[in-house]
Amino acid sequence: MDFLRWLFEAQIPVGSSSLLVRELVGNIFGLLSAFGGMRRKVWAWPVGILGNLLLLTVFLGSMFGGADTATLLGQAGRQIMFIAVSIYGWRRWQQSKTNGEDAVTPQWATGRQRIGLVTIMLLGTVALTPVFARLGSYEPVWADAWTFVGSLLATYGMAKGWVEFWLIWVAVDIVGVPLLFSTGYYATAFMYLFYGGFTLAGFFVWWKAKRDEKPQVEVMMPDPRTR
Repeated sequence: MDFLRWLFEAQIPVGSSSLLVRELVGNIFGLLSAFGGMRRKVWAWPVGILGNLLLLTVFLGSMFGGADTATLLGQAGRQIMFIAVSIYGWRRWQQSKTNGEDAVTPQWATGRQRIGLVTIMLLGTVALTPVFARLGSYEPVWADAWTFVGSLLATYGMAKGWVEFWLIWVAVDIVGVPLLFSTGYYATAFMYLFYGGFTLAGFFVWWKAKRDEKPQVEVMMPDPRTR
């Protein structure tokens, strides 16, 4: 209990402000999860869930950290969605894991699936912006909605094994980094900044894995000449 109380209350002085230790620890778990995802390891999912739980308390802002802490409902809400989708991804990767070490085989999304991803990204942002604004999210609210929808789609794409999910993360980072810096969540902002380069590397790693995949040929009946 003493450790949990320390983790919840501890802060690191940074200039005239301070940095929540649980924000830093939550982002470390997030980076470890991303690294595990790039290597297609099942443990990436539970590690990510631990980070999501910590960051959920961070982005609820004034509810947990005081009146002077910005509340980002999109960022907080996406931690809940992360957990839900991560449970789905965790089970999916466990079920698809073969005797090898890789839990999933990267694949390209179809044209229809790509159109669906873009459509949900845009319409979801438009639909959630007034909702988050009414609930008191920090300005610009559309950026909070964008990161929420994009993060959900990227996590779902990772669960499905789509190579494109890395590019969705890049789109999230482009908007998320300025938003987080402006609200004072510096640990998460720097994590997003680093994560931008990391996601590009992950994209090329999965792209190469897909390119090097050996084609599988299914034969309905055995060739009698091979006997």
